[in-house]
Amino acid sequence: MPEIAFVKPAMPKHGALVLPIAEDGEPAGLHAALDKASGGALSRALEAASFKGRKGQSATLWAPVEGISRVVAIGLGKSAELTAEGAEAAGGACYGLVAKEREAMVAAEGLAAPVAAGFALGLLLKSYRFDRYRTTEKEDDKPKLEKVAVATDAATACKNAWAPLRAIADGVFIARDLVSEPPNVLHPVEMAERCKPLEKLGLTIEILGPKEMRKLGFGALLGVSQGSAVEPRMVVMQWLGASGGTAATKKKPAQKPVAFIGKGVTFDTGGISIKPAGGMEDMKWDMAGAGTVIGLMAALAGRKAKVDAVGLVGLVENMPSGTAQRPGDVVKTASGQTVEVINTDAEGRLVLCDVMHYAQQRFDPRFMVDLATLTGAIIIALGHEHAGMFSNDDTLAQQLSAAGKPVGEAVWRMPLGEAYDKQLKSEIADMKNVGGRPGGSITAAQFIQRFVDKGRPWAHLDIAGVAWSSKDLPTAPKGATAFGVRLLDRLVADHYEG
Repeated sequence: MPEIAFVKPAMPKHGALVLPIAEDGEPAGLHAALDKASGGALSRALEAASFKGRKGQSATLWAPVEGISRVVAIGLGKSAELTAEGAEAAGGACYGLVAKEREAMVAAEGLAAPVAAGFALGLLLKSYRFDRYRTTEKEDDKPKLEKVAVATDAATACKNAWAPLRAIADGVFIARDLVSEPPNVLHPVEMAERCKPLEKLGLTIEILGPKEMRKLGFGALLGVSQGSAVEPRMVVMQWLGASGGTAATKKKPAQKPVAFIGKGVTFDTGGISIKPAGGMEDMKWDMAGAGTVIGLMAALAGRKAKVDAVGLVGLVENMPSGTAQRPGDVVKTASGQTVEVINTDAEGRLVLCDVMHYAQQRFDPRFMVDLATLTGAIIIALGHEHAGMFSNDDTLAQQLSAAGKPVGEAVWRMPLGEAYDKQLKSEIADMKNVGGRPGGSITAAQFIQRFVDKGRPWAHLDIAGVAWSSKDLPTAPKGATAFGVRLLDRLVADHYEG
């Protein structure tokens, strides 16, 4: 991924020059200087390419003057409608056009600082690659971009706008890396260990193993993991940005923290209720909810967010074996409620219910948001365009919906209700872990809601359709998206800091 710097405008002597151009913009700064130096060749080339600066448009001019290898024009649309988020998409589109250059300069003199920083963020996010296991890739096929200089007359303001964005990008990359790892490498123990380096950001990290979880009564989570040769883990992350200090120096935050809980099934075979073989390799990213929470906590700490926050992830592997949980088993959860396990492939809710109960008992949070690649049913309902959102609190639901729009992480509120809840009735326990095929994502949320304390604001995000993309997105290559990191960071920034 390239290094981003904000510099004073000066014509580059080599590499690519990127010209972000609005529909109603006039050539100025480096754009005008290059057009003059090329004898008007730049203007003629853009006219010949019918480039008007419309959103989504691009054009490339090769070697217009000595030293500059290419000029890339990127359309921004109408100036009055340009936002930092719109600039991100333009920056993402730009990356593919300059990726084979060593260096590039972005002529951003006419852009406001948040817009220039947004353009740089989009470019950086799109540059992500997970290639650590490739050994035979040809050198010509690899991206070469090492440095991007953003030329601006407001370098200080841009740097100030960039600092928190860079921390958020780092959190996104942490989440994408975790979700992309193969399951033979990233099992529950390894995933927990990878959280430890985040302590350098100021996070306090605690890792609980089977012994500690048995004492806490985590019968549901431990039941999921009992078929695997790899032990489960729970990781508790604390960031005390509002209270000051760290959890090591304070027994508890000075205010109620916000809480984020992630499902971390590092591989999901379905257990005894085993999944079909076709496509099962995708189940390496059934821990995307946990990956998002880890990336989010890194982002909050990295940008020194003025909030007290806790992130908890339950990490298990769901495997079939002679010790695996059986359909028909009854488990006792940490809350004391009992669950009849009808389908061992409905395991994520069993992990979440114990971790959520622990989060409430220990931290008494202001609200809880859980994230999970929970159901295929949410993909049938919403496709890959929205995450499903379920909530018992209208204010929290509205805040989440508003926070997702500007960062391109849309959520759609789904219903909850007593009629759905009745589908979970068990003949021998307090509830079943599935309610049948109709409304599968809703009954899953109803199950989780049974473990939310009365009066506690809560939202459940089913990210099964958005955690992984089979195509390139504006600011993400195909693969792990880290959906939720930016959404929840924006939620905190807009409503819960200070």
